[in-house]
Amino acid sequence: MAKRVKYSDLDSEFGKILTSFKSTSEIIPLQEMIGQNRAVKAVEFGLSVRKTGYNVFVAGAPGTGKITYIRNYTNQKAKKEKTPDDWIYVYNFQANDQPTAINMAAGKGRKFCKQMDQLIEEVQAEIKKTFEGEDYERQRSELLKKYKDKQQAIMSELDESAREKGFIIQRKSTGIFTIPAKDGQPMKQEDYENLSKEERDRLSQISQEVQQEVADAMRQVRQIDREAKKAIEDLDKNIARMAVDEPINELKEEYSEYEKVVQYLQEVREDIIENINEFKETEEEEPQIPFLTRRQEDPRRKYRINLFIDNHDTEGAPVIQESNPTYTNLTGKTEYRNRMGTMETEFTLLKPGSLHQANGGYLIIQARDILSHYHAWDALKRSLKNGKVIIENIGEQLGFMTIAALKPEPIPLKVKVILIGSPLYYNILYHYDEDFAKLFKIKADFDIEMDADRKNVNKLASFIATHCHQEDLLHFDREGVISIAEYSSRIASHYDRLSTRFNELVEIIYEAEAYAKNEGKKLVGGEDVQKAIEERTYRFNKVESKLHNLIEEGTLLFDFAEKKTGQINGLSVSNMGDYQFGNPVKITANTFLGKAGIVNIEREVKMSGRIHSKGVLILNGYLGYKYAQKNPLSLSASLTFEQMYSGIEGDSASAAELFALLSSLSEIPIKQNFAVTGSVNQKGEIQPVGGITEKVEGFFNATKVKGINEGATVIIPETNLKNLLLSHEVKQAVKEEKFQIYTIKNVDEGIELLTGEKVGKVTKKGTYTKGSINYLVEQKLKKMARYHEKDEEKKKETDEDEENEE
Repeated sequence: MAKRVKYSDLDSEFGKILTSFKSTSEIIPLQEMIGQNRAVKAVEFGLSVRKTGYNVFVAGAPGTGKITYIRNYTNQKAKKEKTPDDWIYVYNFQANDQPTAINMAAGKGRKFCKQMDQLIEEVQAEIKKTFEGEDYERQRSELLKKYKDKQQAIMSELDESAREKGFIIQRKSTGIFTIPAKDGQPMKQEDYENLSKEERDRLSQISQEVQQEVADAMRQVRQIDREAKKAIEDLDKNIARMAVDEPINELKEEYSEYEKVVQYLQEVREDIIENINEFKETEEEEPQIPFLTRRQEDPRRKYRINLFIDNHDTEGAPVIQESNPTYTNLTGKTEYRNRMGTMETEFTLLKPGSLHQANGGYLIIQARDILSHYHAWDALKRSLKNGKVIIENIGEQLGFMTIAALKPEPIPLKVKVILIGSPLYYNILYHYDEDFAKLFKIKADFDIEMDADRKNVNKLASFIATHCHQEDLLHFDREGVISIAEYSSRIASHYDRLSTRFNELVEIIYEAEAYAKNEGKKLVGGEDVQKAIEERTYRFNKVESKLHNLIEEGTLLFDFAEKKTGQINGLSVSNMGDYQFGNPVKITANTFLGKAGIVNIEREVKMSGRIHSKGVLILNGYLGYKYAQKNPLSLSASLTFEQMYSGIEGDSASAAELFALLSSLSEIPIKQNFAVTGSVNQKGEIQPVGGITEKVEGFFNATKVKGINEGATVIIPETNLKNLLLSHEVKQAVKEEKFQIYTIKNVDEGIELLTGEKVGKVTKKGTYTKGSINYLVEQKLKKMARYHEKDEEKKKETDEDEENEE
């Protein structure tokens, strides 16, 4: 039997389970997540497992608080964990295009960077001071004099040997020449020519001997030059060692626990000693055309430290939320500088990505963001699979040529990645990316609703108190909190549920507080919350208002005060994206002789969705089950939604369509002050549908604009009562019995309510009670069946007569 919904069925019980208080200022602010036990446990477990692949995908609808929770929880957890090492990049003296990565305890990277800068300055100053000192000049002069004296001795010995052999050595800019001597002076040309041939041959032979001695002497002189240069270099290197050994050894001792640091310092020492001339300060001439002249690179730049990751200010493990996860923002990049039209780079221009910054901690990324950036998703997967971050230009990934490319040493990666997105993104990645399930083994699924029990309702009050404290808002009184709870239940579309779409609740909290403050109130009350909800509805309901105008002026044909056969008011929901509302729709049915069955006019013109078409086909099954157990079902009927010019989807009007058919078949009119929603199965059971609150309120508003102040009634499935969360205006109308709501379980209950006639039961004879709705429908269908049988017999006789004539 249909049941009338009472006001007590619609009124919430939040006031009974909410803790007693005058305002939320008395409530302790919320310290935990509300209503997401499954997701919270998944996150806590996923972040506690320190194994490869146990990264977390946080799935859930927008506004459920998942981002805020993840950010807060990871920050709290990270503070209790060890701060990861600093990372520096240094010059690789063996392969200058492959910078070396070195890690050291947090804070030591910055310190080491300063110490190296200071060391180079001190070494440079000490070397400059030494080279400009008198002691160095004295030692250098002595060395030069020593080797110069050796050269002079060799040359003197050469001169003496030449004189003994009658020759003189002459040194000119063009070379060294041996000239015969006469009376201790160079022989003149005419004197030489007056010599006999035998004498000239003798002098030529002696000249060759002297020239050989000259060559030998010059080799000795050049060797002495090399020895002198080597001696000067050794002197310079000794000075460099004296300048660099002490500070280098001090740093070696301080960083003795870091093998790579000690090795690097040793290489720095050797390089400074080997390239001591680069530390001799020389005045660089100012170029005549500065912008066209390429300035020489500072050779000491290679001793600088690239403080790549600095964790000296990090408390615990790092938590990085990457809002723009591009390829380079994730894996880092090599920057370039333009020098005279040429792009150049070096190890100090290496920049870290968020994977480097989050190393040893947590990286939070939105799934939509990373999937929308080219190669970013692949870069993240590759880094997680390989356990290291490789800095390389995206051009190398695409196979393009790059300029002055560095190949820095990869940094080992140990990070927890938390990917946040909708369930749609999770399902797409899970089914179409073979690596996803291996890398993101934990799914934290945030629900959009929670139980409306005592614990969660009081947590909701704490949630309101928290926002009042944090945002310096007026506090809410008890009625205000109850109204927020009722609104939350309405969003969840369930009497025993609360919504976890906290973003929508926060908006109402802010808006209600603004209205209360504008009126000079000290607390936000229930009326302020209701005003905020009403004003919010008013901002979005322009289309709904236009439809009400069409109903009021009669453009949309509704007559809520009569009875009509084969006509009923169905209910539909229109979703505008940011607002959805219900509105009545006139459904008509015509039945007539024929065997076409039920014709869905919307389907014929391709305006019917698959679910709606399925619902209409189910009606045939019900009619056959109910009325055609003894006789064949011979029926032609048409169904349509009048004045509907857009597509129709869903089966929530299938019960109303069936009632219209039964009215047409029985020729019993339906009360037009009624509206119906609900789907029907082949057994005649009324099934629940969505948007029940909007549909009931839509019919209430439509009858109100038509001036129907009493008697308007809506029939809904009994199983939908728990989903009915009506506005205060509609509940008040129910309380005053100006508006009625009935629940039904089956078709029979509904048709009796709509027509005011008995539906009829099956008698002992196997027929329905005479005069009842079912009886009239059955008789009409039998009459149609007999007509079709006679028509078939007549057609058969005609066919036989034609065959006989032939």
